[in-house]
Amino acid sequence: MKLSKAQYDEVARFITRLKPTRQCMRQLKERFPHQSQSTLLSIFSQEYQKLIKRTHARHHAPDTIEMYYSRYLHDIAMDPAAPVLLNLANEVDFSPALIARTILERFLQDQDGVMPTKPVLNSMLRDPSLIPDPVLANQVNQCIVNDCCNGPLVDCIKHSIGHEHEVLLREKLLENNLAFLDEDQLRMKGYDKTPDFILEVPVAVEGHVIHWIESKASFGDESSHRMYLQDQFWSYWNSTDIFCRQVNNYNKRNEGPAHKNLQSMRR
Repeated sequence: MKLSKAQYDEVARFITRLKPTRQCMRQLKERFPHQSQSTLLSIFSQEYQKLIKRTHARHHAPDTIEMYYSRYLHDIAMDPAAPVLLNLANEVDFSPALIARTILERFLQDQDGVMPTKPVLNSMLRDPSLIPDPVLANQVNQCIVNDCCNGPLVDCIKHSIGHEHEVLLREKLLENNLAFLDEDQLRMKGYDKTPDFILEVPVAVEGHVIHWIESKASFGDESSHRMYLQDQFWSYWNSTDIFCRQVNNYNKRNEGPAHKNLQSMRR
C-alpha cells in the first residue's frame, strides 16, 4: 500500500501518543480507517523501535535497573496477582518485553550470583515456564503476550510473515512465467549476499527496469530504506551487475536469451 509523505507523517505523529500494547491498534484503526491494519502495525512497530533505540541507554543504566527491580519486588509483595511489570513498562514508556528481560536478568543474577548467559536468558523468555519463580514467570509471560513490537512472540510472527511473503512472491513470479533464481540457487553459484530473487530476464514496472526483488514484510519508510541500502541493497547492486554481465556473455555465446526450465523450478 502506498502512502504519501503527508499521510505517513500524520500516522507517525498520532503514534507518539500511544503505548506499545495490542490495544493501541484499535485506536490506530479507528483514527485511520482507510489504512490496512498490517500497514498501521508495521508503521507503529518501526516508529516505536526508533523510540526504543533513543531511550535504551537511559532504561539500562545500573541505577535505573536497581530502581526497577526494587519497585518490582515491592509491588509484587503487595499484590502478586497484579500485572506489576506491565504497569511499570507503561508507566516508564518502555517495551514490556524489554522490561521483563531486564527484571529477569537482574533476578537470575540475584539467585546465582553471576550474570546469566544470553542463551539461558533467551530460552526463559521464549518459554517462561523455565523461570524458577512462578510469580515472575507469570509476569514475564504477561509482558511478552502484550508487547506488539518486541519479544520472542513478535519475532516468531515477523519470521512467519516474512516467509509467507516470499512464498507468495514466488507464486506470482511463476504465474507470470518469469524466469528467476532464488537465494539458495544464488548461494550455490557463490554469491554471499543475495536478494530473494534475481530475474534472469529483467522486466519493466511503471517505467523502471527490475533486475531483482527483495521481499520485506514491513513498511518502507525513509529510515528503513536508508538502512537497507547500506546493509543490503548496494551489495545486491554489485552482485546483480556481475550476474547480468554473465548472462550477457551467455547470450552472446548462444545467440539467444538465457532461460530456465520453469517446470524444474516448480518441483
